[in-house]
Amino acid sequence: MKILTTVKRVTDPEMKVKIKADGSGISTDGVEFKMNSFDEYSIAEAATLKKAHGGEILVVSIGPEASTKEMRTAMGMGADRGILVQTDETVDSDAVARILAEVCKRENPDLVLMGKQAIDSDRNQTGQLLSAYMDWPQATFAYSIAVSDGFADVGREVDGGTSTKRVQLPAIITADLRLNTPPLVPLPMLMKAKRKPLEIITPEDLGVDITPKVKAVGFEAPEARAAGQIVESVDALIEKLKNEAKVL
Repeated sequence: MKILTTVKRVTDPEMKVKIKADGSGISTDGVEFKMNSFDEYSIAEAATLKKAHGGEILVVSIGPEASTKEMRTAMGMGADRGILVQTDETVDSDAVARILAEVCKRENPDLVLMGKQAIDSDRNQTGQLLSAYMDWPQATFAYSIAVSDGFADVGREVDGGTSTKRVQLPAIITADLRLNTPPLVPLPMLMKAKRKPLEIITPEDLGVDITPKVKAVGFEAPEARAAGQIVESVDALIEKLKNEAKVL
């Protein structure tokens, strides 16, 4: 079984966000980067499926050359080879899906396993768009995956509980955080990952126009929250909630 997984290089979610002076975006000066956390779950699950069924794991990333660091980490987790679609441009979810569709047509994976969303944009669109472009079934928000006889039974997080969906392979599955516990990658595995094949191509090589369909027109910080107040009695609290906060 060939499994295609994805990795996105994102800013560290623990960082203090700073907006550029012109409001055009987030300042990344001095910011650390890491692998998108939901992608860690998908790669760990791909390694588990490979152990059970055999086959190959291909990891794909779309972004700058620096993304090779996160790709090597994915290889240390079990991916066998990688494809970096290198670009320094901002790529929206639709362009990402179209790039992945071209890679899927070239590689013919049995399963595409990816994080449900990127923690920098939180859009949760790429898996669904890829499913539409490939005309493959999809199962999103997976917390369990069992593959047999050309099908995948996927336990899904849904509003108010869980559900199980069966999809015929090839299919798109997006990983939720309860799918597994990603392992720490030991140094020897990271060293071995440096010797695994990594192909670098461009969107133009795949014939994909990455002109964004969605553009961020501006960023601004939220208003600072007012300081809290200490009141002497319940009556004083009620008076403030009614006359100042206007919530009663």
